[in-house]
Amino acid sequence: MDTQSVIFDPELIQRYDTSGPRYTSYPTAVQFHEDFDETRYQQLARQSNQGHPPLSLYFHIPFCNTVCFYCGCNKVVTKDRSRSAPYLDYLYKEMALQAQLFDTDRVVDQLHWGGGTPTFLSHEEIHALFQHTRRYFNLRNDDKGEYSIEIDPREATAETIALLREEGFNRLSLGVQDFDPKVQKAVNRIQSEAVTQTVLDAARQEGFHSLSIDLIYGLPHQSVDSFIRTLDKIIEVSPDRISVFNYAHMPKLFKPQRRINEAELPSADEKLRILQQTITHLTQAGYVYIGMDHFAKPEDELTIAQRSGSLYRNFQGYATHADCDLIGFGATSIGKVANSYSQNLRALDDYYAVLDGGHLPIFRGIELTPDDLLRRAIIMDLMCHFRLDIQKLEQDHNLSFQDYFAHAWQALDKMQEDGLLTFDSRHIQVLPAGRLLIRNICMIFDQYLQQQQTQQRFSKVI
Repeated sequence: MDTQSVIFDPELIQRYDTSGPRYTSYPTAVQFHEDFDETRYQQLARQSNQGHPPLSLYFHIPFCNTVCFYCGCNKVVTKDRSRSAPYLDYLYKEMALQAQLFDTDRVVDQLHWGGGTPTFLSHEEIHALFQHTRRYFNLRNDDKGEYSIEIDPREATAETIALLREEGFNRLSLGVQDFDPKVQKAVNRIQSEAVTQTVLDAARQEGFHSLSIDLIYGLPHQSVDSFIRTLDKIIEVSPDRISVFNYAHMPKLFKPQRRINEAELPSADEKLRILQQTITHLTQAGYVYIGMDHFAKPEDELTIAQRSGSLYRNFQGYATHADCDLIGFGATSIGKVANSYSQNLRALDDYYAVLDGGHLPIFRGIELTPDDLLRRAIIMDLMCHFRLDIQKLEQDHNLSFQDYFAHAWQALDKMQEDGLLTFDSRHIQVLPAGRLLIRNICMIFDQYLQQQQTQQRFSKVI
């Protein structure tokens, strides 16, 4: 069966239109609690050395020069460039504390800088942060790691791109969102095509392995026709990956969104039409629908990993290195070490104060139970590969799937009847009509959603 195609069924989508997690982790961050502290994290980090898996490092750079009204990220909006210097000093303190916990010969297979705007940093600061990382951790020198950075083209020049490549980055993710000037004005992100093209040209000249462009649908003034015009321009520059995110208007949770005029947002029906045409347009242009907003070229690593069954999902989205322990650095960053998740303090002053006391700034997390690990394995397979090998799962976890998930059979029967999936005692296979609704399918296996009414904390699945 072709698992890399998608069927758009408006009636099905409307019927299953509910709120739910994006499953960048299971359990989701809603389940993190403050009983999980620095002491337990340190114990688990040291234990993780026994298996000697590679490492993944995430650095959160929270600063932005201007605020994009749609943004729900943890950020500090400031034009004061001097604020990054003390933040970096504290990152170095955090690196020193974390480095004590992990064997020095564990190779860093993944590295990611996110934000905020990582290129808010000066060229000197970029160099210093990378050098400190090399000092404390075993970065690869063979250009075979997955070393990526999020770029705001308005905050980067050709010289910036050359520096990033020289330091060791080999993947770029560029924020575009929409090229329409009216949309850009409504969300306070003015970014010309020329500025974006300059960064793309420089990245190609410097030999970056992968270029990804981020778009958002559902923003003010967008229509099918206007968004297709942006898509045509993106297809023309031919990035390796394209992410098309659904704008979730949640102004009660994200203050900048209160500056968006709700009357200017496209209707629910128009949003669905934009999504439908986007999928058609990109697949006709040769891109493969990976899942959860992501498209990639057939020869891209993500597409290959999905075909081979090795695709993985983490807090940065889809990835190709499933076996890494993830260490999060910076305010609000999240890590995954051994069978646990942990999160740093959000406010800069709190983050600084804890590090001044010589402690890691972890304020909450969760240690996974055997039930969590079982359900995470199911959700990861469904999210990444749109199938589940039930017999293998039963062997790995020594259980009867039908007995353990007896409560799920009614929901699975209903979804099979609706054409979202097929299942028997050996497999669950998500059908092309179910791929857009994969979050709904995964929610069947989310024990915390069954126990609590937490869905209001999540965005709509479409």
